[in-house]
Amino acid sequence: MAARKVPPEVQEIFDKYIHNFVRRLKKEDACVMLQKEFNLSQERAEHMFDFFDMDKNGALSIWEFHQFYVCMGNSANEYLDLFNKLDRDGSGNADINLTWEELKKLTTQTGRHPTDEELEQFMKGAAGQEKSINLNKFIGLISRIKQLRN
Repeated sequence: MAARKVPPEVQEIFDKYIHNFVRRLKKEDACVMLQKEFNLSQERAEHMFDFFDMDKNGALSIWEFHQFYVCMGNSANEYLDLFNKLDRDGSGNADINLTWEELKKLTTQTGRHPTDEELEQFMKGAAGQEKSINLNKFIGLISRIKQLRN
């Protein structure tokens, strides 16, 4: 099995916040990193931590941080602002029809736009019968699109 490599810029950011060579950041340290490095508010940093702490162990590993970096990175505030714009009534849910047009503008890891078929599959999985998505589902959609390969 090939070793997974983390890009140097990801490793460099992460290494600024580790203590005693422990390769995981506790929530407090991870949120500080997300605030300082990505200009997120405390609330937004905590939300990103909660979403990307995939094993829910209260710490962010380098691999989990890499997922954040690839999927959200410097655009995290932009994506969160977009969700707030799409959540027109402030209910915490965005209509999938409004979301569809915005997601078509995103590019994948390889720089291409997702196809209508790919978006339809992702949207069905995220929205289900409700025909709306909450912030976590929205972040999940962005993550899936960003991780698409050819």
